[in-house]
Amino acid sequence: MKLVYPAIFYTADEAFAVVVPDLPGCVSGGATLPEAIAMGEDAASGWVLGELEDGKAAPPASRIEDTHPDPEMGEGFVSLLSLDMDAYAAKYGSKSIRKNLTIPAWLNTFAEKKRQYEP
Repeated sequence: MKLVYPAIFYTADEAFAVVVPDLPGCVSGGATLPEAIAMGEDAASGWVLGELEDGKAAPPASRIEDTHPDPEMGEGFVSLLSLDMDAYAAKYGSKSIRKNLTIPAWLNTFAEKKRQYEP
């Protein structure tokens, strides 16, 4: 599944912040514009994947014409982020895949102790 969402890019101190208004709380950034685009796509893909794994639908995207920078956030511009959800889910999804492996005993002991303290 391919999705496209409008994103707002803000510049600050020669870096970029990325906000995806259709995905509440989805904010990322990068030191350069190409990095900010990649990080924005990654953050948005992770946000959408979480929804899909919870059995929810991906939120509909707003029209780019209806998306505007917030003047209080500073100077910004709107562009589109393209998400390849199939590729992202294959790489980062929580679907379990059975694998047999051998790990050092100390690592197993560490993991078992760590699990005891989780709420």
